[in-house]
Amino acid sequence: MAMAARRFVPFHLRPAAAQPLAGVAAAPHRRKHDAVSCKSTGKTKVRTKTKDTSMWRPQRRELEEHLKRRTRSEGAFDPDLYRRHSHSQHVPVLLGEVLAAFRRPLPLHSFVDCTLGAAGHSLAMMEAHPEMELHFGMDIDPSALEIGQRHIEAFLASRARDEGGEDALQGKLRAYTQIKNFKYIKNVLGGVHESLADGSCGVDGILIDLGMSSMQVNRSDRGFSVMHDGPLDMRMDPKATLTAEDILNSWPELEIGRILRDYGEESYWQSLQRRIVKERKTGGLHSTGELVKLIQRTCTISGGRQGWIKTATRVFQALRIAVNDELQILEDTLHSCFDCLATDGRLAVISFHSLEDRIVKQTFLELIHGDEADDGDDDLVCAEIDNEDEPWFKQRVHGSNGTVLTKRPITPSQEEEKLNQRCRSAKLRVIQKT
Repeated sequence: MAMAARRFVPFHLRPAAAQPLAGVAAAPHRRKHDAVSCKSTGKTKVRTKTKDTSMWRPQRRELEEHLKRRTRSEGAFDPDLYRRHSHSQHVPVLLGEVLAAFRRPLPLHSFVDCTLGAAGHSLAMMEAHPEMELHFGMDIDPSALEIGQRHIEAFLASRARDEGGEDALQGKLRAYTQIKNFKYIKNVLGGVHESLADGSCGVDGILIDLGMSSMQVNRSDRGFSVMHDGPLDMRMDPKATLTAEDILNSWPELEIGRILRDYGEESYWQSLQRRIVKERKTGGLHSTGELVKLIQRTCTISGGRQGWIKTATRVFQALRIAVNDELQILEDTLHSCFDCLATDGRLAVISFHSLEDRIVKQTFLELIHGDEADDGDDDLVCAEIDNEDEPWFKQRVHGSNGTVLTKRPITPSQEEEKLNQRCRSAKLRVIQKT
């Protein structure tokens, strides 16, 4: 089996703006002549114009729904499945779709959950695949891993009772959990058996869920939440040294701006950059509440509460990515995971923002084509496939090293969005090794 050639994947941090649909009005915007000179003060003020937002908002929702309709999951939504595997700490995203991605004629003897969390996805996989012999659960967050480990132990104990005692499971399913960043997947698998890490044997399935769990967002002391005041931490690994507070109070001004522009895709990055550096003269920023207040002062010209919340969300995302080096680690991990797959093994990745999804999409193409990969995939698109066994994978891209099963990502169904609003931006992409 030829290994996929390794090279860094170029990606554009600013996607081209989507063209509005026919019949859908463009967003209202300020024109040059809206700014008029004020003779009495010599300053420039903006003429306030009454905007008919009641017309624009439904049209915007119509546009967003049209774009989502192309990728929405068409699988039947199973509310009972979500009730069984959801917990007070976290609701697993795209659970039915993840199960479908690994539901094949070939058995799933080994499975790796690179982001175990509360183990919602893992428990559903164990339940759906009684033939599973090896399960690996990894998480960089010790508190999340502890919760997931308890849930797995309870599930295995319950199944042992149902199947006639612990002897029924002896030698059948071995479950391992380890506090590790998923970039160390080869070390984790190699610690059990070398053949699992070098591709000579490999694992049948790997899942990476890149989303923030409710367990992390709801804890103010972690610093991830816009709505809860806490320290400017944002470390996924509590043992890491770099924090968001370090970045905001000591990194160069140009680097602050680059983070906000590239990782947050924030249009107010220049104003925020200047204000953040200016705050250092009065002691700097030391809590999420102080950062939110700074963002609110910067966004007074935007549309009310939702305006500053959206900006704050992008700023927090940018800082979290920088603190944890998320994008580079993601690219490296995708290559490592693909190397660890067995023949016909599958890797499924759930991303939550455009930067992650773009890296996943382009790295998948890189993996299946090796040196022949092309940044433009227009000539790689295969015809639509009518597969009764896997109807959710409508278009695939074939390469010498594997197949991208999702030319377009799979997004949550409307029923799931009603159940869990935090899943709205989730996108699932799946690759299969040959």
